[in-house]
Amino acid sequence: MPNSSAHRAKHHELRRVVITGAGLVTPLGTGLSENWEALISAKSGVGPITRFDASRHSSRIAAEVKGFDPLRFIEKREIRRMDPFIQYAIGASQMAVEDAGIPLDVMSGPRTGVYIGSGIGGIGTIEEYHKILLEKGPDRVSPFFLIATISNEASGQVSIRFKAGGPNSASVTACASGAHAVGDAFRIIQRGDADRMIAGGAEAPITPLGVAGFCAMKALSERNDDPARASRPFDKTRDGFVVGEGAGILIMEELGAALRRGARIYAEIVGYGMTGDAFHPAAPAEDGGGAVRAMQAALDDAGIPPEDVQYINAHGTSTPLNDKIETAAIKSVFGDQARKLAVSSSKSMTGHGLGAAGGIEAAITALSISRQMLTPTANYEVPDPDCDLDYVPNSARAAEIVCALSNSFGFGGTNASLLFRRFDG
Repeated sequence: MPNSSAHRAKHHELRRVVITGAGLVTPLGTGLSENWEALISAKSGVGPITRFDASRHSSRIAAEVKGFDPLRFIEKREIRRMDPFIQYAIGASQMAVEDAGIPLDVMSGPRTGVYIGSGIGGIGTIEEYHKILLEKGPDRVSPFFLIATISNEASGQVSIRFKAGGPNSASVTACASGAHAVGDAFRIIQRGDADRMIAGGAEAPITPLGVAGFCAMKALSERNDDPARASRPFDKTRDGFVVGEGAGILIMEELGAALRRGARIYAEIVGYGMTGDAFHPAAPAEDGGGAVRAMQAALDDAGIPPEDVQYINAHGTSTPLNDKIETAAIKSVFGDQARKLAVSSSKSMTGHGLGAAGGIEAAITALSISRQMLTPTANYEVPDPDCDLDYVPNSARAAEIVCALSNSFGFGGTNASLLFRRFDG
């Protein structure tokens, strides 16, 4: 194997990066086809919480992953040693590799890397073992406790599975974790430090403490009697986000490597912007400045003018503040083009997967470009004067999409925008 310096691109020879595979584990289903059918049907993945007794929580609804069988992807004895966020990451990664059609002997080795973000990591397992510690003492804490919970173990376990010896890292940037992982993986391939990356996000935060924390912040929807209609981004009656979970993983490859093996290409990733609000631990900057700079940075990175973008997969959380500020930020960046853009929020159906959201939504954006189809914003019923763009309400729509942005904004004022372009050879 040639040494890495021989592979590394010179600073003025940035390599092109394409998306050749994707895997999804979401509240809408397991796998691309199940998720895509649900998305274009505007199906909701939200329902009453079943993981624990939520009767004392102010928000008693969530977008839970249903029907995911870890035994499809993981040996039985290993499952207990992995928090669900790691299980979701492995499942989505396995499906993404299969979708890309890359032989396992090609995936192995130092030219393949893994970059999977998680905002919270194994909070459910942490809660479980804290209870064991209090009730039974420290001797009953498993030696696998830490490796079952640390945020980077999703990347670590996927790396082990595919013998991927290249860059192995994890972003922990709240709701932007998955998007930052995809963007950072893009940079790694661009500069020549890897030829392919398994990248995205994974999260499993639907636990008593996780949900209680968001309830205490008054961040969650309390539309408990009508869960399927609770996540309603950009709608005037929105009252908070619905917590979700799952994993979204992309296979990203250097263009030449993808072409040499005759890969099917969903889209090319051409721009990445990351910024900080420097404003508040949880609330977005009132002027939307961080979001504006992130979107503008992605456009500048790609050298693409605003008028060449047709679609934005919005962060679109369904909170009163976020949707208003994101809309204003889009208008600031795109000017007159904002009125011609389609803007939709997948979270209206998947809920908000926190650290998984950016990976899930990057995959949806790439699929939208490949299939020339806009996924809708479900539950859009009452227009809000502060949110006055085309949100693709309630029904999927065929459209010509050449360029599309995917936005992810997180607690701590951290922002990511990814720009994708149709690949025409």
